Amino acid sequence: MQSEVNFPKVSFQEKIKNFSDSRWNKLSDRQKIYAKKAWSVITYKWRWQIAMNVPYLTIFLLDRTIPAVHQFDMAVLASVTSKLPIPSFLSSLIGIS
Repeated sequence: MQSEVNFPKVSFQEKIKNFSDSRWNKLSDRQKIYAKKAWSVITYKWRWQIAMNVPYLTIFLLDRTIPAVHQFDMAVLASVTSKLPIPSFLSSLIGIS
């Protein structure tokens, strides 16, 4: 007969948090300073990337909600592609014919 022992189940998030906390506590003070500096550079670049992509996101959202924006985009694309020396078979492959 097997006995039923109820062990506390630790969630995956708790395991990750415990692992990262134990690794962080093992670092020296100098390593912690370098890790914080590296993390601030990485997060700064992420914030900068998000800020740079906001205009494209607004254009994408406007393109989906306002048909006139899409018509303008297609008119600009047609005028630009008419001046490019791209063979017709290549332009049909990339979908701008």
